[in-house]
This record gives sequence, C-alpha cells and structure tokens, in this order.
Amino acid sequence: MNRTARLYALVEELRSAAPRPVTVAALATRFEVSARTVQRDLQTLMEAGKPVRSVPGRGGGWSIAPEMTLPPVHLTADEASALTAALAAAGATTPYAGAARSAAQKIMASVTGPASAAARHLAARIVSLPTRTGSSVRDAVEQALTDGTVLRLSYTDAAGRESRRAVEPAGLLTADGRWYLIAWCRTRRAGRGFRLDRITAAAPTSERAQSHDLAGLLRGSTAADAAQPAALARLTAAP
Repeated sequence: MNRTARLYALVEELRSAAPRPVTVAALATRFEVSARTVQRDLQTLMEAGKPVRSVPGRGGGWSIAPEMTLPPVHLTADEASALTAALAAAGATTPYAGAARSAAQKIMASVTGPASAAARHLAARIVSLPTRTGSSVRDAVEQALTDGTVLRLSYTDAAGRESRRAVEPAGLLTADGRWYLIAWCRTRRAGRGFRLDRITAAAPTSERAQSHDLAGLLRGSTAADAAQPAALARLTAAP
C-alpha cells in the first residue's frame, strides 16, 4: 500500500474504532509499517486538517471524530470478493486504475468480519503477469479525457506500423478485456479507436479539444452496437 492510500486507510481505521482510541503499536501492526511511520502519518493528517487527536493516559492512543469520515460500508463476502477481483484486473493500461485502487482500499479499510476475511483470502490467491506498458500512457489518456484537451500520441497498429497522431478524445471502449481510446484523429480526419496497449507514448496538451459524440464516432465501425454497461447506466440514470 502506498502512502496516500495508507493515509486514507488510517482515517478509516480510526473511524471504525471510534470513539475508542487506537494505539500507535496497533496501527503499525495493522499496516505493517514502523511506529515511527505511523506517527509521521498521523502528524501529516493533523496538519492537513483531519480531526485526528492524541488521547493521553492509560488506555489512550489516537482517535477521530467519526462524523467527519465516511459512514460504515456493509459488504457481503461476495461483494468484498468482487471488489478484490475487480481491483486485480485493473492493470497498468486500465484507465483510472490508480483511482480505482485508492477507492477500493478506502472501502476495504472500513470492512470487517467475514467480508474482510473473504477479500483477503481471495487476494492471496490472485496473481498476474507483469505488463510491459507503464502507467504514463494511461495517465496521459486520463488527463486528456478529464480536461477535454488534445492528446498527442505514438501508436503501433496491428501490422507493426508506427505513427504519430494528434487526437481529440471522445471516450473509452472496452471489449474482450482490452481498452480502446475512441477519438477524432486529426491526421485521418475521422473517428478512430486506439488500443491502449499499442500506444507507446502519449502526452496531453493545453489545447482544448472539440467535443465529439462517442456514438457518432463508432457509427459504421465494428463497435457500432457498443452500449453503456448496465452498471454504469444505473449510475448515470436521472434520480
């Protein structure tokens, strides 16, 4: 667990125990770091304005105002296992994998009992082969999509031909376990799909991209019948 994720998890660990304080030694054991590291992390949280405080005396430790954090998350064992499997599938080229890991770690930090045990048991039985692609491409794609800016990329197609493009991102397509950036290609003056693991380099720019309809760019392609996943459709449905 990196430090940013650990800071979030520390807050949730204190919240789940509130109003009881938790000792530094217990926190160090929980996160498999030194007591000095925990002390430094707690100091960082205090300086950031988080309502953590030291409780002196016998039975003391560190505590937090529970109303200032996320409410308890009640997951079934199956739901916790599903989160674990989804997190394992978020590889270096998966869009927003870093944010997904951080969000899942926040959730799992607040889970206890059978659900937590099931997630940890499954996590110990999942392995993956290392990817050759770093996270820099994914980060650049995320930034261009979020900011609505032009993306410059180097791409190798299925035949091994390399090209450099300036594209205007419209969205993401997932199919058969792979991710594609769907964008308006200024070089081809048409909509194109770029498989993320074939983008060898990418850099967002400060130039604003024109808005393009994702369905319109897919029209006439082999992905013309692509539809929003049911789980996401429920998230974006009007209340």
